[in-house]
Amino acid sequence: MADDLRDLLERLHDRYNRPEFIDDDPISVPHRFTDPADREVAGFLAATIAWGNRKAIVRSGHRMMRLMDHAPADFVRHASDRELAQLDGYVHRMFNGGDLRDFVLALRRMEQRHGGLGAFFESRYEATGSMPQALAEFRHEFFAGPHALRCEKHLSAIAKGAACKRLCMYLRWMVRRDDRGVDFGEWRKIPMSALYLPLDVHTGEVGRALGLFTRRQNDWRAVEEVTAALRAFDPGDPVRFDFALFGAGIDREN
Repeated sequence: MADDLRDLLERLHDRYNRPEFIDDDPISVPHRFTDPADREVAGFLAATIAWGNRKAIVRSGHRMMRLMDHAPADFVRHASDRELAQLDGYVHRMFNGGDLRDFVLALRRMEQRHGGLGAFFESRYEATGSMPQALAEFRHEFFAGPHALRCEKHLSAIAKGAACKRLCMYLRWMVRRDDRGVDFGEWRKIPMSALYLPLDVHTGEVGRALGLFTRRQNDWRAVEEVTAALRAFDPGDPVRFDFALFGAGIDREN
């Protein structure tokens, strides 16, 4: 039975972890850029709005990049008050222009204080050896400056038991590396073995159907449970099976 499940996961991984996956996925937003700093910012913002219809997410992500003059890292570093005000008309579901402006300013503080998101995550993982701890410290540091309270709902709190799906997805993009060309693998100081599955409706339903975990809530305890099960199939890169579970969910939906 375990061998059958392994074969299924491998087949699905092979089907979806390929460049054809990119265009319809939010990862297409950072894939527009070649500079690592642009990818880091574009990826974080695209992941932040990644809930709901994927086509709408992709459209909204590209619209963000247009508002940032297709130079997200430079915009974060240097945008004037007038340029920041141009973000006010943005909206993606509950994430509005004020939220986007506060996130850009928070990213600017992260750049000034830590050298960027990658430098922060790498340093905190090296210091703690714990990705959950790094996630908790990141949220605290990200909201350390002035911001509207309402924008905090757009960054999940692992301290409250949230699954942190969008942050785990972003970390997959930036940490995972292989020869498939989907994930970027630019944060080399974090091992792929330290990543956790981005758990959402699709991966949760498929993971339970395959017997990978039993917890009914899509929370952090469920993330730990399903990631531990996937580590049994690939201890060094368990989150590559995100492609398998998410892809199977898409197939079921279709």
